[in-house]
Amino acid sequence: MTDSRMPPVAGRLAEALGPRVLSGAFDRGRYATDASIYQVTPQAVVVPESLADVEVALDVARSEGVPLLPRGGGTSQCGQTVNDAVVLDLSRNINRILEIDPEARTATVEPGVVLDHLNAALKPHGLWYPVDVSTASRATIGGMTANNSCGARSIRYGMSRDNVLAIDALLADGSRARFGAVDPEALGNTPADALFRDLLALGAREAAEIEARTPKVARHVGGYNLDALLPSARGGRPNMAEILVGSEGTLAFSERITLKLSPLPGEKVMGVCHFPSFRAAMEAVQHIVALGPTAVELFDRTILELARRIPMFRPSLAKFVRGEPEALLMVEFAETDQAENLRRLAGLGALMSELGFGWGVPGKAEGGVVEAPEPALQREITEVRKQGLNIMMSMTTEAKPVSFIEDCCVDLPDLADYTDRLQEIFARHGVSGTFYAHASVGTLHVRPVLNLKEQAGVSTLRAIAEETFEVVRHYRGAHSGEHGDGIIRSEFHESMLGGRMVAAFGEVKRRFDPDGIFNPGRIVDPPRMDDRSLFRYRPGYGWPERESVFRWPAHGGAGRGLQGAVEMCNNNGACRKLGEGVMCPSYRVTRAERDLTRGRANTLRLAMSGQLGPGALTSDEMAETMKLCVSCKACRRECPTGVDMARMKIEVQAARAAARGVGLRERLVAHLPRYAPWARYLPWAMNAQRWLPGAAWAGERLLGLAASRPLPRWPFDSYHPAAGAAEAPEVLLFADTFNRYFEPENLRAAERVLAGAGRPFAPAGPARGRPLCCGRTYLAAGMVDEARAEMARTAAALRPALERGAAVVGLEPSCLLTFRDEAPALLDDWPEALGARVMLFEEYLAERLDAGDALPLGPVRARRALLHGHCHQKAFGQMAPVQRLLARIPGLTTELVPSSCCGGAGAFQYQAETAETSRAMAELSLLPRVRGADPETVILADGTSCRHQIADGAGRPAAHVATLLAAAMESA
Repeated sequence: MTDSRMPPVAGRLAEALGPRVLSGAFDRGRYATDASIYQVTPQAVVVPESLADVEVALDVARSEGVPLLPRGGGTSQCGQTVNDAVVLDLSRNINRILEIDPEARTATVEPGVVLDHLNAALKPHGLWYPVDVSTASRATIGGMTANNSCGARSIRYGMSRDNVLAIDALLADGSRARFGAVDPEALGNTPADALFRDLLALGAREAAEIEARTPKVARHVGGYNLDALLPSARGGRPNMAEILVGSEGTLAFSERITLKLSPLPGEKVMGVCHFPSFRAAMEAVQHIVALGPTAVELFDRTILELARRIPMFRPSLAKFVRGEPEALLMVEFAETDQAENLRRLAGLGALMSELGFGWGVPGKAEGGVVEAPEPALQREITEVRKQGLNIMMSMTTEAKPVSFIEDCCVDLPDLADYTDRLQEIFARHGVSGTFYAHASVGTLHVRPVLNLKEQAGVSTLRAIAEETFEVVRHYRGAHSGEHGDGIIRSEFHESMLGGRMVAAFGEVKRRFDPDGIFNPGRIVDPPRMDDRSLFRYRPGYGWPERESVFRWPAHGGAGRGLQGAVEMCNNNGACRKLGEGVMCPSYRVTRAERDLTRGRANTLRLAMSGQLGPGALTSDEMAETMKLCVSCKACRRECPTGVDMARMKIEVQAARAAARGVGLRERLVAHLPRYAPWARYLPWAMNAQRWLPGAAWAGERLLGLAASRPLPRWPFDSYHPAAGAAEAPEVLLFADTFNRYFEPENLRAAERVLAGAGRPFAPAGPARGRPLCCGRTYLAAGMVDEARAEMARTAAALRPALERGAAVVGLEPSCLLTFRDEAPALLDDWPEALGARVMLFEEYLAERLDAGDALPLGPVRARRALLHGHCHQKAFGQMAPVQRLLARIPGLTTELVPSSCCGGAGAFQYQAETAETSRAMAELSLLPRVRGADPETVILADGTSCRHQIADGAGRPAAHVATLLAAAMESA
């Protein structure tokens, strides 16, 4: 259990640094895990605003005798970023790019800079930092440097140690030193020079042992880089920064890192080699590497099968995977001359034929090369490869692929035999394994599938590690080839590298950090890797039986399914991305671990397993954790392991509602569909906030509705279905509450389009005397029983038409898609097949186009359209039909805004406590782009909340796509 008491060091830090210190049990719990199997709760977390804050934290930690742990993205896989220490979260503020020198091809950065952000800044100069790790969207340069990260193209560019020129470091005693290239003969008498002299003396003394014991393979990151201290290192001018690279924060704090940059690759080509057996792929690697590729990456059959289950990857796989191969090798050529790249790609095809794997080679197993000379397809292939880890971790069973032998490195001629022996080890222990990644350098990410909640799984973990490392020794390979040592591999340094090397590691650690302030127990003096007291799922871990709101069938059903769903978060941090995609909008604003899909999932896991004390699930701290989640559903699509925080938030709100009741404001919003039919007769009263002095102030004081934000205006009319509805309609038009009562012109436009397209339609409902409702407003308040009742009433009304083949079509994405997402998990008699026929307006029209129907569209007055997608449209892949229809309007050019959530999110934009965050979300990309649009450009958004956010934030009206299609049809 996470101790709720404030550790003494936290109080000292709070006195010195104030709110930059996080010391509560919930906050410390969120930093207790990384992407490894371990969980170690820190004593406090400091989110420094400057390097001066780091110095203060070091002083306090040193005086208290408490360790300090610098941390970037928190995605390490070996346990090196968790410890019983004060954690420094550098990713939020210590992230400046200090200097770019295009002539010298160097950049100097602070440790919290994210790789993708650095490369975006370098791109105008034609440069990049080529240590291209798959986690580039959230990996920090400090973390990569501490880990000696490598990346897919290390065969061309080397590892971090080959690309770090200098490090300005803060040492354990509070002094500073610059680590870079030195002349051993020119060292002076400064403390830094004395340190360098001692290190070089160690290297000279242990030269023979270092030469004999350091693996001579493409990648070796185990222990400290003692070979950097050899007299012959770097031509006699050793780079002292290399001793800090890969040190995992155990020696010093890197304040500034100077990097060697490379010219951006020009055009590239890729070839995807298909193999009928895994061994055949492993035997082929050494021959493929002889062609001079920049990368050769592996996917095995297991990864392919898992990827096909994930909606975001399925379309891409269909483009470059043929048949059912046992293994793929993704080969890239990136020379400066595209003709040379194409020549090598042709050579790859010829080589595969020579090896017996050309398409249709007589008498041979099927195989061959899918060529990808086009950049768009290359990007899709690369994205699937980058997500390999998360694809692996998408298994929904209790047993998961476990990282502990995955970075072993052997020479390419030994690769096939080595992997055969691994599979023999797995078979002997009755487990399966996954293989992927860096075939080009003999470093495969190998993960046996184990259940570490059981002692049997832990015992197998230990046995496989010992047996695997014995095989690695046989091939003179490296046991630690990319992801570092941490807890998982440090223990094996002695058996792999020898006692004398381990003694030298200890000497280096003591010379830098005699009191063990920096990240102790990693690399030097480690615990046992199978010490279950350090595990995320330690002895006694479990969840009390409780009935969940939703069925979670993929994760074990109603009783245990929620537990399995929450535990799908592997902490790899894909939700920390700030570039492409939607996830995670609240984190994009606050950059706080609490306001992140990963942070929320970890908090929920700790609370529901009892580690945050009784009542944690319904506590105010949990409410704060969930407060800024806008239920955008982006994680449902963009999290490769499928952590659906929107549903999980409903589980939390339902539990809190049951324990504490539902507030008046939430009840007013939830019951809107019930009272809207009557409220529309009193628009002057419902619009009082807009005209009555003091009403906005009173609304904020009494209800918590932001006085600064005008509420939606109730019009003087509402939607009434057109007369003459078809008796046996092919379409039921679903009128949601928001378009029915606030923007009825959208539904009227939809009627005109359906009529013009020749589709017989009728209104959906009413039922039991009331308009139909999806129940979403009740779900948002945690009022699940009411939501289920509304869904059931509506489902019963829609079922007859759906079962005879009609479609239910509507305009509001959040309402309509409820019948595909939540309804099948709440209702016993609402299968997904029925939900699939409840369709968005544009989705239905695109389907009819595919069936050969005509859709006559003429020109509209606007020549340009700026289109913003509702989050749920994006989550369900529904933007393509919208763009396809708009492309049919003659003379109209449409641009899709590359935006995350607009921040509207129903009532979120109107709540006093979230209105500011709502505006900040919109200002990230959407509102600036709308303000910058030409006045003649039409702004389009299908979401009611999105339209209100745009109108209030940018002063521009936004229209539903249906209205533009209606205008186009009328002009045809």
